[in-house]
Amino acid sequence: MSSDSPISSPNSQPESPVSDLIDLTLLLSDELLLRVLSKFPDCERNLNFLVCKRWLNLQGRLVRSLRVTDFDFLLSGRLVLRFPNLNQVDLVSGCWVSSRNSSILMSHGVLSMHIDPWLLLYSNVGEKIVLESVLIDRGLKVLANGCPNLRKLSLVGGSEFGLLNVAKECELLQELELHKCSDCMLQGIAAFENLQILKLVGNVDGFFSSAVTDIGLTIVARGCRRLVKLELSGCEGSFDGIKAIGQCCPMLEELTLCDHRMDDGWLAGLQYCENLKTLKIISCKRIDANPGPDEYLSSCSALERLHLQNSQLRDTVGVRALFMTCGAAREIFIRDCWGLDDDMFGFANNCWRVKMLLLEGCSVLTTEGLESVVLQWKELQSLEVESCKNIKDSCISPALSEVFSVLKNLKWRPDTKSLLSSSLVETCMGKKGGRFF
Repeated sequence: MSSDSPISSPNSQPESPVSDLIDLTLLLSDELLLRVLSKFPDCERNLNFLVCKRWLNLQGRLVRSLRVTDFDFLLSGRLVLRFPNLNQVDLVSGCWVSSRNSSILMSHGVLSMHIDPWLLLYSNVGEKIVLESVLIDRGLKVLANGCPNLRKLSLVGGSEFGLLNVAKECELLQELELHKCSDCMLQGIAAFENLQILKLVGNVDGFFSSAVTDIGLTIVARGCRRLVKLELSGCEGSFDGIKAIGQCCPMLEELTLCDHRMDDGWLAGLQYCENLKTLKIISCKRIDANPGPDEYLSSCSALERLHLQNSQLRDTVGVRALFMTCGAAREIFIRDCWGLDDDMFGFANNCWRVKMLLLEGCSVLTTEGLESVVLQWKELQSLEVESCKNIKDSCISPALSEVFSVLKNLKWRPDTKSLLSSSLVETCMGKKGGRFF
């Protein structure tokens, strides 16, 4: 052995240079590697695209849902190339012109954007910053051609031509959410043969103004006969529009009215929704000021749930007509509704089949008013009362106590103030001159 040759120890191993390392994943096909990457947890899956360009492309094929904030990303075609297998796309945040250099942040619902100061002078800010319909329609065409398996789509503005392009290429689309919607835009909705869930947002006070009337509701009724859920937010209409929905959409099971602008008499149209199971009234300033004679009001026989939330229940005639129409309801949920006093709640006696009642934030209702109705409901099984300050434990009668004893579910926290006071007995908080945060 030459004296110049290096002497290695028995446990030492030769080190391979980085250039000699082999990427063993190259031996796997794309389909097999996709199956492996799909097994990663969601928190780690988004980091896989940092490994190499191949993994970047494969990771994009695993993404199914996307919220787009930059509309240019869609117009350029990079979105559909990067994420070819999308089935849920939300374009609501990307359909506005946002000023990134402005320090004024405007938020409205799920929307948040930076706007220029001069826009604050206008009442309907959304009218000034929404993208042109031509651009939105062009983006919808790119999206429809690149993602034919689209199942859910949310957008703002656009026209009927953009909707027609989506309906032509995306035959599997089942859920659609349209903001700043109008009757003219709805002319393209009849081409969605498999549409099941639809949300229409017409007018939003202080943000944008758009009208959905009986004409638009009739177009929806005749074109979307497979509707299961329908939400109308800031929409107009009347008895004729609701009647058309009920007659032409026999599969409709859930109807939501949010800040509705319906004309008087619309409640009578609910009787034509023969399979309606859930009725939700949210953030409405009124129910129905003039529902008409009682003989025009028929109960929805299939109705199971009535939700009232953040609405004004001050109109005696409208509240009475609502409970008459929902006489078959088995579950009633009332949250933070203004004006619900003992007399108004007394109309709920028409719903004699109720099994579950939830009251939350009903500050005017008293224990006597609750008792006058609950004692009439012989099938009541569940009762939840929260944050109703005029419902007192001391006013519970023996008859109401007996009802409580047979309930399967009872959640009784009507006076949160008294609960808070009792929890501070051992502390200095809540006392005059004591410490507080």
